Amino acid sequence: MITRLCWGVALTLAIAGATRGSAAPAPQQTLSPIDSAAAGIFNAAYNLNYDEALRRARQMVASSPDESLAHRTLATVVWMHLLFDRGASSIDHYLSGLTSSTIQLPPPPPERAAEFRRHVDRAIALAETRVRQRPADVSARYDLGVAHGLLASYIATIEGKVTQAFGSAKRAFDAHEEVLARAPDRLEAGLVVGTYRYAIAALSMPRRLLAYLAGFGGGKERGVSMVEEATHRELTRTDARIALVLMYSREGRHLEALALLKALATAYPENRLLQLEAGSAALRAGRAAESETLLTAGLAWHDRDPRPKIPGERALWLYKRGITRVSLYRLDGAVTDLRLALTHEPTGWVRGRIHLELGKVADLRGQRADALLEYRRSSDLCRTHRDPWCSEQAALLTKRPFRFATDPVD
Repeated sequence: MITRLCWGVALTLAIAGATRGSAAPAPQQTLSPIDSAAAGIFNAAYNLNYDEALRRARQMVASSPDESLAHRTLATVVWMHLLFDRGASSIDHYLSGLTSSTIQLPPPPPERAAEFRRHVDRAIALAETRVRQRPADVSARYDLGVAHGLLASYIATIEGKVTQAFGSAKRAFDAHEEVLARAPDRLEAGLVVGTYRYAIAALSMPRRLLAYLAGFGGGKERGVSMVEEATHRELTRTDARIALVLMYSREGRHLEALALLKALATAYPENRLLQLEAGSAALRAGRAAESETLLTAGLAWHDRDPRPKIPGERALWLYKRGITRVSLYRLDGAVTDLRLALTHEPTGWVRGRIHLELGKVADLRGQRADALLEYRRSSDLCRTHRDPWCSEQAALLTKRPFRFATDPVD
């Protein structure tokens, strides 16, 4: 069976990304009124203005009740809002196996679950009707694939039922492969197909063979290329960039990921979480000083922003700046951040990683007994909250004191 990480990548980043338009015209063409309305709704959502996005999406459904795109847009915003409320939208969830912690999940609020199901089911039904009536219509087939993909995303990431998402995901993949076969210029369909191809290629050989037998195609380089091509379509530009941030990060292309995040932050200037991710990417790219600058400014932004926050968000900002300061060998500042983060209700995986960093600081100061205590705390938390990367690091550091492999990053 395809791994949880694979589906986390393919479902959360790729499928969601293709939900925005039907015709997806080239940049020189004029958007239809309904595509323009959808673009405005997603602009609000990507700026973290979910109340506005939901209000406008509901108005769109009321004015266009027989349009699959209208229902799909509303269902997508509901889904995005649920992900935000759960704090499961960080790149960390996909780089180090944290997606496995989203498999056993509490049910979403009943009224929001019902709203999502009502509108995604209507979107699928309308798209299916259009395909039956106009089987040669590529846009109709594209819409159908997107609607099935959205359902797969929700089942996997909100309900935590990865296996049950398989059928809808396969229908999305097949529909968009057919779109590309009939109309190779429909680059937006490459977002879903390309991300699945990338994810399949990352599997072990036995799992890859199972995916091939199920009808999924692979190919890492081709997958990345297809997603890059999707950035040239107006209605998939943002989502393709988000998918590429993850792909580039997994491939060690951190400067390219950082550049994309900066472009996204410019496009969505009210989204403080993009700055959080940019700060993290800068550290992965070896630019710790830039990371500290971004995170310090972002933390001040967080504190003055009255809008809702993801669970434990302030703790996450402090943790990120804390690990950046460890890398800069600014140990006093790092400890201040990490200790303060523990007082701001960090989520379980963040708490485990905070103690891991505190152990590193103790090792750097020659306080091995204190370091071992922190590593044991980290190990217990990381196992409890299913953070495999953190568990492995705690086990290694329990055996061998932490030291920088090279001079601290500057």
